[in-house]
Amino acid sequence: MASSFDLVIKGGLVVDGTGNPWLRKDIGIANGKITGLGHITEDSGETMDVTEMIVSPGFIDLHNHSDLTILAYPSAESHIMQGVTTAVVGNCGLSLAPVNPNNLALLKRYLSPFLRAGFDYGWEWRTLAEFYQKVEKQGISLNLASLVGQGTIRLAVKGFDSTESSAEEMNQMKKLLAQSLEDGAFGMSTGLIYPPGCYSSTEELIELASVLREYGAIYTTHIRNERDRLIESLEEAIEIAEANGIPLEVSHHKAAERSNWGKVNATLRLMEQARQRGVEVNCDVYPYIAGSTTITALLPTWILAGGVEKMLDRLKDERTTQSIKLEGIRLSKWDRIVVAECPSKKEYQGKSLEDILKETDRFDDPYEGLSDLLLEIEGNATIIVFMLDEDDVRTVMSNPLSSFISDSWVTAPDAGGKPHPRAYGTFPRVLGKYVREEKLLTLEQAIRKMTSLPAAKIGLKSRGILREGFWADVVIFDQAVIKDQATFDDPHQYPEGIEYVIVNGQVVVDHGRLTGVRPGKILRR
Repeated sequence: MASSFDLVIKGGLVVDGTGNPWLRKDIGIANGKITGLGHITEDSGETMDVTEMIVSPGFIDLHNHSDLTILAYPSAESHIMQGVTTAVVGNCGLSLAPVNPNNLALLKRYLSPFLRAGFDYGWEWRTLAEFYQKVEKQGISLNLASLVGQGTIRLAVKGFDSTESSAEEMNQMKKLLAQSLEDGAFGMSTGLIYPPGCYSSTEELIELASVLREYGAIYTTHIRNERDRLIESLEEAIEIAEANGIPLEVSHHKAAERSNWGKVNATLRLMEQARQRGVEVNCDVYPYIAGSTTITALLPTWILAGGVEKMLDRLKDERTTQSIKLEGIRLSKWDRIVVAECPSKKEYQGKSLEDILKETDRFDDPYEGLSDLLLEIEGNATIIVFMLDEDDVRTVMSNPLSSFISDSWVTAPDAGGKPHPRAYGTFPRVLGKYVREEKLLTLEQAIRKMTSLPAAKIGLKSRGILREGFWADVVIFDQAVIKDQATFDDPHQYPEGIEYVIVNGQVVVDHGRLTGVRPGKILRR
């Protein structure tokens, strides 16, 4: 007689993702879905004995940028090995579609710090649907759910023009947003420190986001300022959502720079007050005191008007350097900003700006030195910035409104560079450091913030909970062992303690090793 199940997971402590205490249950899987949950005695095609191990839904990374690198790293090693089975991409206003052929060069050049150097992306797609057709044809090991970037939409319509959008331009942007939502995007993201999205007024964003209301889609935002204007920037985000009656997700919520530490207590209260008015606002957080971005994000946004090449032309003019000094560059301290990836000058990777400028005799006037450095590397580098307070991180992590995220993109040990360790270690770090060691959260609370909460927020159906009829995305780990190993000095390290990862019913990590299968799907709204 044929077996009822393709796979049975036996003897585990099931933490189902809802926040409920663990239950000792077997899980039966057939045709990619959970078809049995309880005491299973039937034979199966395969039985996995995981006695006393934690069995959890696969982790859902609500703020991810893997659309930028998934074509180059379809096995998504750095994410799969830390238990991420679904990545929500297209964040911070940047997605790989829609594409206007007339402005494609601007988009490629702007995204170049994130893209894998030397890899041929092809760039033949124009819509989100066409991009994901290419991804699906190649095959991927994890699921991708996409947002569409407002910055990418604006770039498609008017390039890096910093002027107010005309009525006709707004209509074009609305059509592109609607088409992306029809293609399956779960919502729209903004990155309001990044050109060209940052050139948009609050009124423009409210008007564009009105399209989201028609589709019941979400608005996610890297707010306009996470430093001295943190509170005002959060108020703007709430205003945009409230004006349209749409859900709001505040991306990687934090207070950057020492003078602003502690403000997260006020911003979390603002979110709670907005919810009392009926605004569905949540936030997400990564468990580190450093962020990561492009090196050009250090500059005032007007310098990028017209695109990267125009920026480089401006940096050749000494008056630009003087203007940067007067405006106040987006720095903490020169020694707290570290070059992560820099294809043209790999010897700079892992070094602080202070060390680089001193080694190249440019530190007498560091602002002029930075301009020279940007010209030397043609603006193509990512950086890590140490700017956060551990107490603030813990405050946001422990708040019921927050989900856990990596804010990273997939990479692999052979990629080189020194990317932020969150690409490899985010979710094991939460479970090891903050759950087991520091007891900031219970295991069940932490897993809820990695599974059912982000799934519900984005609108993922039949994922994020271990329940009959749901897709079989599963992570199995040893709670006594699990921990991150990736560090800022040595980031390309897989975590410990994760034994199995299952995506859509297929085992992609077996006894801590990649199997090479690619059962991931493109998830559409």
